[in-house]
Amino acid sequence: MNRTIIIGSRGSDLALWQAYFVQSELKRHGAESTIKIIKTQGDRIQNIGFDKMEGKGFFTKEIESALLGEAIDLAVHSHKDLETDPPAGLKIAAVSHRADPADLLLIRKEKVDTTQKWNLVKNAIVGTSSARRKALMLAFREDVQLQDLRGNVPTRINKLREGQYDAILLAAAGVKRLELDLSDLEVVSLDPREFVPAPAQGVLALQIRETDNELADFMQKMTDTQVATTIAVERKILNLFEGGCQLPLGAYCIEEAGQYKLWATAAESWDSFPARTYLEATTTEGLAELAVAALKKKDPKHVFISRDLTPDSHFKRFLEKQGHTVTGKSLIQIQAVPFNTPTKADWFFFSSKNAVQNFLAQGPRTRGIKIAAIGPGTAESLKTWDLTPDFVGAGNDTATIGKQFAQIAAGQRVLFPQSDRSLRTVQEQCSEAVEVVDLVVYKTIAAPEVAIPEADIFVFTSPTNVASFFSRNLHGLPAQYLAIGTATRQKLAEFGHEAVPTPWAPQELALADLV
Repeated sequence: MNRTIIIGSRGSDLALWQAYFVQSELKRHGAESTIKIIKTQGDRIQNIGFDKMEGKGFFTKEIESALLGEAIDLAVHSHKDLETDPPAGLKIAAVSHRADPADLLLIRKEKVDTTQKWNLVKNAIVGTSSARRKALMLAFREDVQLQDLRGNVPTRINKLREGQYDAILLAAAGVKRLELDLSDLEVVSLDPREFVPAPAQGVLALQIRETDNELADFMQKMTDTQVATTIAVERKILNLFEGGCQLPLGAYCIEEAGQYKLWATAAESWDSFPARTYLEATTTEGLAELAVAALKKKDPKHVFISRDLTPDSHFKRFLEKQGHTVTGKSLIQIQAVPFNTPTKADWFFFSSKNAVQNFLAQGPRTRGIKIAAIGPGTAESLKTWDLTPDFVGAGNDTATIGKQFAQIAAGQRVLFPQSDRSLRTVQEQCSEAVEVVDLVVYKTIAAPEVAIPEADIFVFTSPTNVASFFSRNLHGLPAQYLAIGTATRQKLAEFGHEAVPTPWAPQELALADLV
């Protein structure tokens, strides 16, 4: 490249970090550049939230005008801030690798309550000006009070420290890029499959003029093609909803082992309940269109789940808000099994909420012992006992989770509180690497006659619930069957129901997505 490229950027600490990063990448590929700071509407107006501002492109319009006017050659944007329909004459020449796409919940230490979701005290004042973050926060924690929050990242964090808020929501990528010291705050990373991020969150977009062919050819070597593929799905969803960055919409797409996995959520406004969907496909072709159709679809069903649902059940809440009728009733009974104080262990591995309850209720010592949970749902139940797991399994294949855990706990002694009917799938994957100690802490028996309503969809939460269901001669019910995980799916196969769908994780929200 024989010319010096002029980079246009906002003047915030984060925007300049992004500009300097791009400048270093240009230099690494043999191009010199300078940086020109441009002030945008979003920088000038700091006293109101984005959902109350008129128009679109609050952080991009002035920079794009400078690019069209040839005052700069290259604009660096947070991709999530860009409109999906770019101004005539401009195009995205490259996208960066994807930094952490998650949102962070930063909480003042005195407002931490580990028994609550995300460790946030009830009725907390939470700061954010994002319509998406507002809608999602209220969906999970309707008790919180939301207040607008403006300013650059350090300013927002200082407002939290000053006590103007109990907690604030920020993009993880920005916080991590600035390498800020957050040791005085509780930092909770929100699972992007649950608290779905903005389309292309964590990605930088490098924008140029369509006519600048020399720079376009040069930029090809700087783009991350895999990221470009997945965020194209996310941004297509935004485009189909005809919304800008202030729309309460989230989309998160990843590729794993040849499968594209997509989580999406959308609400009519920041204070309305968001719809959700989860899809898998071997190609991105048409994936965004399927997601939008699912988010807009109104097809209420009667859903039965083999679990006694609590008042704060995400499964019940998310489905009923979409018009479904939900009945929850366990088809088994749990009986605690007394045990003597277990022998010394390095780890306790919990494979269910029942294991958590029936083990910890008998008062074993947990101090100095690491805790493992089969999945997010079991991890959440540990909060009641003020325990934070050191390992949480990902996905819904217990064999895979067992292999993952075996690598972490190799050479150590692991106690498995379990039922009398445990399939021991995790233990079988661990037996060569760790010392396994099995401890029966509860047994399951069929519940007395339970009235099972007619339903369109039956969701099974354990193999024993499956067995209890079919022991009632209900084989012929014309319905869709769903399973919480692989072991439950295998049990359904024994009764002639093959290839039953399973969720992205063994937890209630994922089951709701599956429905």
